[in-house]
Amino acid sequence: MIQRIKQFYLAITARITSDDRKWVQESLTDKAQQLFYAMHPADQYHAMNVARTALDLWEKQPAGDRNLLLRSALLHDVGKMRGDMDVFGKVWAVLLKHFLPGLALKLALNGTGYLGHIMYISYNHAQIGAEKLQHIGMVQEAEIIRYHHAQPKENEPPELKLLRAADELN
Repeated sequence: MIQRIKQFYLAITARITSDDRKWVQESLTDKAQQLFYAMHPADQYHAMNVARTALDLWEKQPAGDRNLLLRSALLHDVGKMRGDMDVFGKVWAVLLKHFLPGLALKLALNGTGYLGHIMYISYNHAQIGAEKLQHIGMVQEAEIIRYHHAQPKENEPPELKLLRAADELN
C-alpha cells in the first residue's frame, strides 16, 4: 500500500518538462506520440518513469531490443485516455480491487456509470492499448502491452518481462 501512496503523490504532482517532451518526440513516431499525449498527464509521467526504470533494468542485464522496450514502456498505458479515469478514479479502482474484488469485477463487466467505466478501463486498458497500437502498425509493441498485466508465462519476450518489472516498481 505504501507503493500506492507514493504513486498517488507522484500522480498529483506530475509535471511534464520540455526535456520529457523532447525524449518522447525522439522515441516515438508521430502517431504513437498522439496516443501518448492522449493519456492523462499523470499517466504520461508514470509511463516515462516506467520507461526510465525499464532502461535501467535493461542496462544491468541487457535482453531483447532496447528500443522496442523503450517504446513499449512509454506506450504501455495508452489504453487509458484522458477523461477515462482521473487520479481519483484510479484511487477508486485500486481500493475496489483490493477491498472488494468481486464488486470491482462485477462493475467492470457491467461497464456503466462512473465506477463501472473506471473498473472496465482498469481491467481492460492493456487490451484497449494493444488494439490502438495495432491500428497504427505497432504490432510488436501491441503484443508486449497486451500482456503486461497478465500472469507471467514461459518463453515470454524479454521486453515484456522488463516492462512488467519496471511497471511494478513504479
